[in-house]
Amino acid sequence: MEHPSITPDFKDISALIRLIEQLTGENGCPWDRKQTPRTLTVYLIEEMFELVDAITSENPEDVCEELGDVLFQLLFIAHLYQKAGHFDFQEAARRNTQKMIRRHPHVFGEEIAETSEDVRKRWHSIKMAEKKHSQNVGLLDSVPNGLPALMRAYRISERAARAGFDWEAMSGVMEKVEEEWAEFKTEVALSQSGLSSDVKAQEKLSLEFGDVLFTLVNVARFAKIHPETSLADSTRKFEKRFKHMERFLAQDGRKIDTVSYTELNDLWEQAKLAEG
Repeated sequence: MEHPSITPDFKDISALIRLIEQLTGENGCPWDRKQTPRTLTVYLIEEMFELVDAITSENPEDVCEELGDVLFQLLFIAHLYQKAGHFDFQEAARRNTQKMIRRHPHVFGEEIAETSEDVRKRWHSIKMAEKKHSQNVGLLDSVPNGLPALMRAYRISERAARAGFDWEAMSGVMEKVEEEWAEFKTEVALSQSGLSSDVKAQEKLSLEFGDVLFTLVNVARFAKIHPETSLADSTRKFEKRFKHMERFLAQDGRKIDTVSYTELNDLWEQAKLAEG
């Protein structure tokens, strides 16, 4: 049932903005009224991940719904800043429009960019020029600390490569992977031998394993694939096969944690074949 004070006109976002104003108003929702931009960041992140899942599922209806949820969180945050006397959503949109025009001189200006790589390089140089007024002008400073570790590793390696700190060819980074893997195996052997304290061994193991992952991120960059996307796809593939095994065993009234490793391997191969 639609609330009589909300005009059901969704030709633009004004109705959603009015909804948020009512939710946070004097007679609005107690939960919404107590929210702050900081408390809403958790929900924004959750909604963003749900949107990514919807896009991956390739279901337009799900994407539409999740996109609306993300929009609601963005408008909610903007409203709180407006209420505090800082800026409104229109100002944020205006600034972004100006920035996008400024960073696309090959579209809105006289410059020429023939490839996507040309665009990326120009984008980066413009972005760095914009930040010269700031004390935070290091090449890696523009990479947010809050990014997921794998995504941040990719961005960090990408920035370093732009400065010329990179391997000449993919073969070089592949050799580095083998080197890092060998160092990790050495640390595994040392930790299992008991020659070092448990805490020290675990710290060293963690660092060496991190080196392996970071180097593999560079392999992905050379291969022009994103490690975050690759890992997400592989995880979904594993999850799909595992659930196939669970469904197969459930038909016989069995649970997966009661089955031998040998049988599980056989079921795994069947799950792979079932994918066609």
